[in-house]
Amino acid sequence: MKRISEITKRDILDLFQNGLKTDSIFDTKNVVYPYYGRLEELEFLKRLYDLKNMPSLDSRYPNAEDDIVQHTVNNDDYQFCWVFEDERFQLKNGSDEIYLKFICEIFHPAVRNEKGYWKEFLNEVNELLKNDGYEIYPTEKISNRDIYGWRIFDSEENKIFIPYSQRNRNAIREKKMVLSIRKSTRNQIYQLLERYNVVYRKTNETGWNYDVTTAEEVFIDIRQFYTPKCYDKQRQYVETVDLHDFVCSSSPYCVLDAIEFFEKYNLTNDFEAKVNALFKLNEIPLNLNNGKIENIFDSQIKKSSLAPIQEAGLKELLQEAAKYYDEENFNVAVEKLWDAFERLKTYYSPTLDKKRSINKIISDMSDGKEDYRKLFDQEFQELTTIGNNFRIRHHETTKIDIEDNRHYDYFYKRCLSLISIAIQFLGNGF
Repeated sequence: MKRISEITKRDILDLFQNGLKTDSIFDTKNVVYPYYGRLEELEFLKRLYDLKNMPSLDSRYPNAEDDIVQHTVNNDDYQFCWVFEDERFQLKNGSDEIYLKFICEIFHPAVRNEKGYWKEFLNEVNELLKNDGYEIYPTEKISNRDIYGWRIFDSEENKIFIPYSQRNRNAIREKKMVLSIRKSTRNQIYQLLERYNVVYRKTNETGWNYDVTTAEEVFIDIRQFYTPKCYDKQRQYVETVDLHDFVCSSSPYCVLDAIEFFEKYNLTNDFEAKVNALFKLNEIPLNLNNGKIENIFDSQIKKSSLAPIQEAGLKELLQEAAKYYDEENFNVAVEKLWDAFERLKTYYSPTLDKKRSINKIISDMSDGKEDYRKLFDQEFQELTTIGNNFRIRHHETTKIDIEDNRHYDYFYKRCLSLISIAIQFLGNGF
């Protein structure tokens, strides 16, 4: 896929070549950050490319590595950031996937200079990429430091966050969803939230600086959807802005809202793990995943599993399917997921045709074990048969109609089960 424009690539190149203007105490200053971070340039490139098997542009040398050594180490006659325009590395005219993988590597913990301006450059690069429909985001951690991946940027989704109680309003009202949280568990949740209830400084429209807590911001967000209330000592349901009272004495679904909004403001990236540990300890069948709480049986593909996918079309379809499922638009969610399933089959094309691509995926998933190869091969075939026989795509009028959302839910979860495992075994795809 080629969404990233020539303009965006030019601006990112200019950023690394010429630096970034940042505000200091009294004025602005220009700061620089090398794309290869704390490493030597050649060392960085070898993390991504097999330079020994790439061609040399200098006839005196047999491969790209020797060529680069000559022109960046022995002699310094390659222009700074030359790699962005060198056709061998496919950054200027190659696929978005190759370009994004390169960008993510710049900010890898093993590469980046923690004492440098990498965060400022990451934020600026991210803003540029969002113009073309991508964003860089933390997918997992190593040594308590973020590893970054890329995904499709959904500008509509980022405009407003819909909390748990509102996303599941119909199911709660119709009592299809029942939840109870014990008093002791609520107190544990409150203690956890209080640890993340930090004070930070904001600036209003007039330039006035003021301090605000995370809890205050959370209550402001909640008021977009309903008035926060709790039961008082007289068992009256009254308005509150007290975090303890809200968590310990309100509807259990409101407690989940508070958790989700706290995650929205959290900057440490360990909040999700601690919340899920509390859920598990108290045998609550919920999971905080990518900022949203869901039933463990409805869990979507985790962001760390999406990260290795190097094909933008597949990643986009999976994100769209999850979004529609969360909105309870099950028929569209199933259609998007089946489109993702078909796209998954051709993941290794054009290097391999569709049949050989499927066989490679199944072979990797089974790890050489014949029983698992047969299992996954059968599941691929059966899901293909379902797609051929049932009206997964609404425009196909000659197939078996799906009229019950519970059947859509079955199809969705069955297909998601296979895809969520398969993508963990995918290679680079190019």
